Amino acid sequence: MKRVLLLLLISALLALGQPLAAWAQATEARLVPFRQGSQWGYADRRGRLVLPARYDEAGPFADELAWVRVGSLYGYIDGSGNPVTPVQYEMAGNFRNNQATVSLNGEAFTIGPAGRRLPPAEVADPADEDPLEQGDVVRGPDGKVGFRFTVGTARIPAIYDEIKDNYNGLLLVRQGTKWGVLDNRGKLVQPVQYDSVRRGGSPLLPAVRQNGRWGYLGPEGRRLIEPRYLRAAPFFGGVARVQTPSGAIGYIDTEGREFWEDTEPTSAK
Repeated sequence: MKRVLLLLLISALLALGQPLAAWAQATEARLVPFRQGSQWGYADRRGRLVLPARYDEAGPFADELAWVRVGSLYGYIDGSGNPVTPVQYEMAGNFRNNQATVSLNGEAFTIGPAGRRLPPAEVADPADEDPLEQGDVVRGPDGKVGFRFTVGTARIPAIYDEIKDNYNGLLLVRQGTKWGVLDNRGKLVQPVQYDSVRRGGSPLLPAVRQNGRWGYLGPEGRRLIEPRYLRAAPFFGGVARVQTPSGAIGYIDTEGREFWEDTEPTSAK
């Protein structure tokens, strides 16, 4: 059901002439986690430090709430840097749909925007999720798969070993151990060359791995950020957590801008 609603939203934006990239930008947070040496603060979208680097780690904002780590424990702050919860959790996740998962004294539970514990929520039935929304898989006699789109007459021949939907008209296809990308007309927009493709997080910006390095594709399947990172998490709030070739952690935005400095903040010296 969630995917159906997402597709309806995307279709409405296209009807209004709004590019998908603009929709992706609409969920961007105002501040971005910014690393100075080993300390973390928050910068605006131009890279100017707004909240000083005084944390040992920082997470992305969602609805003006973000987790921060001091030592081995986590807490939450608001967009002005004010504490929302004590720094007390052994684990803390990003806020999604006005709730975040935390762990305290070995027990995992969810909290709301005010930091109060929430009652257990119902677990969604996995059967309610349709893995392919744009059409139907077509299977060949040799076990290969193709695709028949629900809208239009385009058909993908049964020459692939696996096909995944990417919500916005793209299909992620695998031949052997390599992945490529097709558009909604069946045209190959990314050759079958990637070692893996990950769709989690933003449905429009999949992460791809090639030659041991991670990058990202844009809404139309073009390369948004060249594969150069050791690790790459899904985009969240318009930013993604990556690990650089040197092993350092930092955040990038959807234009590939990097939000970190390898020098320690003056106050830490």
